[in-house]
Amino acid sequence: MYFRILFIIILNNMRITVSDLKIGEKGIIKQVCMDAIPLKLLEMGCIPTKEIELIQIAPLNDPLYIKVNGSHLAIRREVADLIEIEPNQATNLCETIQS
Repeated sequence: MYFRILFIIILNNMRITVSDLKIGEKGIIKQVCMDAIPLKLLEMGCIPTKEIELIQIAPLNDPLYIKVNGSHLAIRREVADLIEIEPNQATNLCETIQS
């Protein structure tokens, strides 16, 4: 899992978004496109420095079910592409070692 994240970072020129996560992976919100993201997400705590986790993906890959700031939210994939994250390497590395 750790190497997958590194590979994605290299491919995206050091840019990884929520839509790049796999189920159960976590990250820290690094940047949010304030102009394009719905205000409701910002109000519910989807802001930089908060931890975000991908909980589930719908059968047709849209929407994504996430957990951020204690709230469970369903967001569209195009909105998830606007939320840039920094992978939580400690959590993801521990999950890799356990598998």
